[in-house]
Formats: sequence, C-alpha cells, structure tokens
Amino acid sequence: MTVKVYSTPTCPWCTTAKKYLASKNVQFEDVDVSKDRAAATEMITKTGQQGVPVINIDGNFIVGFNQAAIDKLIKS
Repeated sequence: MTVKVYSTPTCPWCTTAKKYLASKNVQFEDVDVSKDRAAATEMITKTGQQGVPVINIDGNFIVGFNQAAIDKLIKS
C-alpha cells in the first residue's frame, strides 16, 4: 500500500490525519505543500482541491480527515 499525505505544518487536521495513520501502523510519505510547489500543483491537478490534508491511498484521494474513508481504504 502506498500512502501520501499532502499537508502543511500549521494544519491541525493534517496532524490529526498523520497521527491516525501512525496509530494504525500505516507507513506514509508526508509532503509539505507549503514548501514543495510541484507537490502542491500535483495535488491541485489530481483533486481540484487547494486545502489540506489530502490523502492519497493507492491512487484513491481523500480530502480532509475522513476516518471512515481512511479505514475503508487501508483495510482493502
């Protein structure tokens, strides 16, 4: 399973999402879109969203912290 979290350092929901993934022992790549403009552009292009967090689990995008959606994708 490949997981990427697009986030910013000041986003409380990003912190919540990353802590939740860690609590489920899910390895993930944390991408700071406030510093990585290419990643920010990629996130916007793929989702149409400018807000964070955006979580990519095996090509499935979750916008915001949605525990039920995360659980569904990490269990499949």
